[in-house]
Amino acid sequence: MPVTVKAIILTGFGINCDNETTQALRRAGADAARVHLNDLAANPELLHRAHILAIPGGFSFGDDIASGKILANRLRYRLGAPIRRFIADGKLIIGICNGFQVMVKMGILPFFDGEFVQETTLTNNDSSRFENRWVHLAANPDSPCVWTRGIARLELPIRHGEGKFIPRDEAVLRRLGDNGQIVVRYCRPDGAPARGAFPFNPNGAVDDIAGICDPSGRIFGMMPHPEAFVDFTNHPRWTRESLPEEGAGLQVFRNAVEYAERAL
Repeated sequence: MPVTVKAIILTGFGINCDNETTQALRRAGADAARVHLNDLAANPELLHRAHILAIPGGFSFGDDIASGKILANRLRYRLGAPIRRFIADGKLIIGICNGFQVMVKMGILPFFDGEFVQETTLTNNDSSRFENRWVHLAANPDSPCVWTRGIARLELPIRHGEGKFIPRDEAVLRRLGDNGQIVVRYCRPDGAPARGAFPFNPNGAVDDIAGICDPSGRIFGMMPHPEAFVDFTNHPRWTRESLPEEGAGLQVFRNAVEYAERAL
């Protein structure tokens, strides 16, 4: 019998995509529960009993200072040791939109050498405005990312004002590329590279980067929202086109649950 995969979805302090992320993980087969940050900090054993941790999108702490910065500090200094143990135990983490911002500012991505060091950031969109639109993504077939196995292309919504991915320097960008840690890039509808052109690359991200993983492929962060496309009715053209019943984003979560069932 496969294990019952347990997932914790972080909530509280302005996170607002927790319900959608919980439902996506449940539809993928996980026993998923929302847990407030304070409750997790008070009882880190909850994390030890889980197999997947999701840091959803939203506007944690009102995006004060910078998107995700305060939540990143809270997690690092109140839950740093339990999260390290969680990673060492071979478990899975996803950060979506604000969650991705949290992960890079906490240093949990790209996690080159197993240390919480900030090597990249997500900053203001080149358009200098909040972008709410659907985008096309091309997945890297050479990436070790567990979450995108078997996925070549995705169409998902973005909703952010600070989504421009920037590495600290060229050496970090090269290392991400050499390791296969660049998981998804913004592209044109036909799959051709966006090459920074708006609106295909909606924020000016360096090298069109929309998501990265750690070297193991178990820790994944992305700006677009897979939890927002789990059913064909989530798509803006669902009344005009024949679409698969299942939204493309659901496969991201199903990949994680199936991996956990096999590995844990």
